[in-house]
Amino acid sequence: MNEKTPLQAWLLLFLLALIWGSSFILIKKGLVALTPIEVGSIRMLSASVTLLPFVISRFRLIKRHKLKYFIAVGLSGSFIPAFLFAIAQTRIESAVTGILNTLTPLFTVLFGLWFFKQRQKASVWIGIVVGFFGSILLITAGSGGQINKINFYGLFIIIATMLYATNSNLIKYQLSEYRSVTITSISLFIVGPFAAITLFAFSDFTGKLGQDGTLEAVLYICVLGVLGTAVALIIFNKIVQLTNPVFTSSVTYIIPVVAVVWGLLDGETLLLNHLLGMLAVLIGVYVTNQTHLIKRSERR
Repeated sequence: MNEKTPLQAWLLLFLLALIWGSSFILIKKGLVALTPIEVGSIRMLSASVTLLPFVISRFRLIKRHKLKYFIAVGLSGSFIPAFLFAIAQTRIESAVTGILNTLTPLFTVLFGLWFFKQRQKASVWIGIVVGFFGSILLITAGSGGQINKINFYGLFIIIATMLYATNSNLIKYQLSEYRSVTITSISLFIVGPFAAITLFAFSDFTGKLGQDGTLEAVLYICVLGVLGTAVALIIFNKIVQLTNPVFTSSVTYIIPVVAVVWGLLDGETLLLNHLLGMLAVLIGVYVTNQTHLIKRSERR
């Protein structure tokens, strides 16, 4: 329980943050010509197809009583959130999306406590609060510290963070015996057909293929599906297995840092609050992961 977080986990965490921190711009570009339903479906379908070669040799390894957890992981960790984020980005400011997304570590801790009886030490809660505060500084820098026009679309992000938290705990406590590639490929294979049905039966995707900008938008979402979902989930699941759900969910604190870097590359100005926010985020992630779960003997 007192083992330090391995260097491999830290490197994978920052790689994951880089990938997911870049996903919002891909979604934005996809929404130029596609509907949220089409964006979510194409993202899931491309991710599922990418990992299809891994499914054949691994499906037979799945124990029957574990299949329900693979279904739950596929739905909570990728399928449903893909649609929720796409819908939310049509009506909600990116700043609000960023701050709500950082609720994932909090829900991860709470769900771990409520459903898996995993208590956390005080330093974990302190780290979560510090990281959350850093995220607020990052996404409100340059806006006078104000976040306006919060509407009910924010509920889509909150629900997505709850699903991500559920996903992390399921992987750690129910599917830890399986390799990350197995978890990701099987779970995406299960939701792939649902994505195909949604795309071709419940959208006008085929009718707009000849329109200007559609193929370009599809390309952006395919890149998102392959890198931001298929590859990213393999990395995510690997980190969960190397460490714990709280450490893995802390990637949501680093994502805003990546977003700021993207802004700088796009000509935006780096403000003092950006620097303070980045520092707080890194401190929060570090503090959160210096201590691990309280031993069962300590809870008796």
